[in-house]
Amino acid sequence: MRLSDEIAGLIMNMLESSDGTAEIQRNDLAERIGCVPSQINYVLTSRFTPEQGYIVESRRGGGGYIRIRRISSSPAMTIMHIVNSIGTKIDQSSSYAIIDSLYQRGIISREAAILIKTALSDKCYASVPLQSRDTVRAQIFKHMLLTQV
Repeated sequence: MRLSDEIAGLIMNMLESSDGTAEIQRNDLAERIGCVPSQINYVLTSRFTPEQGYIVESRRGGGGYIRIRRISSSPAMTIMHIVNSIGTKIDQSSSYAIIDSLYQRGIISREAAILIKTALSDKCYASVPLQSRDTVRAQIFKHMLLTQV
């Protein structure tokens, strides 16, 4: 198991056991796991994003903490938030992470996840100029998500 998976799993367990909110001290968690604090930051910024259904708040200083909250909103609101946050470009791996999160949260069906991933695959854009691929993918992704609302 990769260290980032272990960190994410531990945070997920904390969220599960505390009704969707976990408060951690980065240095304490890093020491407990046996890693450097920047690895905790990496996991928080890559796996606990608003697109994946989380809000991360931090307070710096002596008694500082990091609070992670699972966002609970309607499926339509979640999709609208994601559509608004995609921007003008998105790569395959980022789009797949969003799709996986939507599926895991029960917002889209397995079939919809497979279909959307297929439409966003790098293979579909082989004939599109390299500098335009992520732009075209973002437009298609947004339109496909809006059909799920």
